[in-house]
Amino acid sequence: MSAKGRIDALLYHKACRLRIGSLLQGEICCGLMTGHDGVCRAARCRSTGARACWRVVTLVVLAEAGGCRRGDEPSDTEKTATAPPSSSVTSSPGVAPPAPELVAAPDAEVMPEPRCRPDMVKVTPHDGPRYCVDRYEATLVEHATSRPLSPYYTPVRKWAVNAFDAWSKQRFEFGPPESQQVELPELPAWQRTVDVEPRALSKKALWPNGHVTGVLAATACSHAGKRLCTPAEWRTACGGEPGHRFPYGASYEAGACNVFREAHPAAVLHGDASIGHNDPRLNRVNFKGKPLLRKTGDTPSCASRWGDDAIFDMVGNLDEWVEHERGSFAGGFYARSTKDGCDWRSTAHPKSYADYSTGVRCCSALP
Repeated sequence: MSAKGRIDALLYHKACRLRIGSLLQGEICCGLMTGHDGVCRAARCRSTGARACWRVVTLVVLAEAGGCRRGDEPSDTEKTATAPPSSSVTSSPGVAPPAPELVAAPDAEVMPEPRCRPDMVKVTPHDGPRYCVDRYEATLVEHATSRPLSPYYTPVRKWAVNAFDAWSKQRFEFGPPESQQVELPELPAWQRTVDVEPRALSKKALWPNGHVTGVLAATACSHAGKRLCTPAEWRTACGGEPGHRFPYGASYEAGACNVFREAHPAAVLHGDASIGHNDPRLNRVNFKGKPLLRKTGDTPSCASRWGDDAIFDMVGNLDEWVEHERGSFAGGFYARSTKDGCDWRSTAHPKSYADYSTGVRCCSALP
């Protein structure tokens, strides 16, 4: 190739290289990129939403890079802007022309890997968008003050007071004498007088809140800057990265999650599993010296694993409300007789329903 031909090639590639910034927003490309039309020629690319491009900083010998496509010849203005002084294009007879110039891409704008909030786990489906899920079932606090709400009563003040007053008497009307002596959990005095808006927290080693309606579950997530999971999101997150039917694997293992327990709390307290489901004492029942409801994260074998992180108790402990026009919750609570694992979901109750078994876990989009 003549000296002039080599210089023309250099200008041709350099003009393309300087147009990398025209790549569509939202694409990260690793590898060689050429073409001022914005085409990414790379080994791999991925989307990052409406973010700026990451302009690769690899030094490239442009004359050997493969070049732009035909029709992408830079304009006369571009050639003039990038052409070297004329003295650099001459060569002595019998002397090899200079080697092609190395041209670096503009300084890289490195976008950090999107992360979930510290109390959430990143779920990365094989297909579909990534999102975040609470690591633990929710405990509720008053949104305005962050005061903890009793996990044994509904957040609705009037209903909570009615439950406390009613069961202060009714506990002596049902069940064996030893169960009648089980005291009611305390209802804080302030909770008797203040109408609250709940907010969901995802923390380890706390009692998760039962007695949550589907409406209040959505409110609690919203006040936390989150939302209810869709049924599909919930199911995907539950199965972990391998997509199992259970958080821990493909087949049911008794005791791996806090579900299908050997006793029902209403049967223990009232002698009948079908009555008294608003009794504030139900989630405090022990059987053979062990609590039926467990604190968040207290069943480490019931972990839905995503990378080096995990979501706990998606099966068992409490039913968890999910987004559904008529009302739905998933997972099964500790005394539910199910071996369906992540596939179990109920649509039998409206969003206004609540009992001791209904709790919540939140989702959010990946930031």
